[in-house]
Amino acid sequence: MRLVGLTGGIASGKSTVSSMFKHNHIPVVDADIIARDALKKNSGGYKKVVAAFGPDILQDDDQVDRLKLGRIVFSDASKRQLLNRLLAPYISSGIFLEIFKLWIKGHKVIVLDIPLLFEAKMDKWTKPIVVVWVDPETQLRRLMERDNSTEEDARNRINAQMSLDLKKSQADIVIDNTGSRQDLQERFSEVLSQVKRPLTWTEFWLSRDGALSALLGVIIGVLAGKKLFW
Repeated sequence: MRLVGLTGGIASGKSTVSSMFKHNHIPVVDADIIARDALKKNSGGYKKVVAAFGPDILQDDDQVDRLKLGRIVFSDASKRQLLNRLLAPYISSGIFLEIFKLWIKGHKVIVLDIPLLFEAKMDKWTKPIVVVWVDPETQLRRLMERDNSTEEDARNRINAQMSLDLKKSQADIVIDNTGSRQDLQERFSEVLSQVKRPLTWTEFWLSRDGALSALLGVIIGVLAGKKLFW
């Protein structure tokens, strides 16, 4: 099984690339969706976060106000680290559960869409690592336009993340998304062919089919041994 790590930065276009993988019938495990589930009302993550940050982060319906919580953690590194520590166990277990479900279904290539791929040390589980990159000026402009935010707020959110240049230096594949959507599509087509290349033997044995083949081989070996010694 091939686990492809997909990451980038806010307003880099990572979500667009993730959608392109889905459109090409490659399953994607989205860490952002799992993180939202971890904050659902009365869940374990919800209770820990509300206990740590107080009821002021709640909306009238007692759901977590993600925008308010975001403003708090993006302006304070210690609170951001606290939030990550509280939610990390729920997000990690959710990701591995989704991987297992897809493994059971027999998928041989799975994309892990994880914004904090390097920060959470999950890059060691993925190969290749795909980073969606844009230059700092483009990233700032796109974020301000997308969220209608001030430059200060946008910079705080960008600076709260690992820099795209550092992620780029640790990537196996870099998708430069500073150009047009057509440019992105052309670059993605090249990346798709790399991601869908035949599995290595190691990757095959980690897949469901590989595991079943190994199990079948063991069973045949045991039965053959019984015939020889009985």
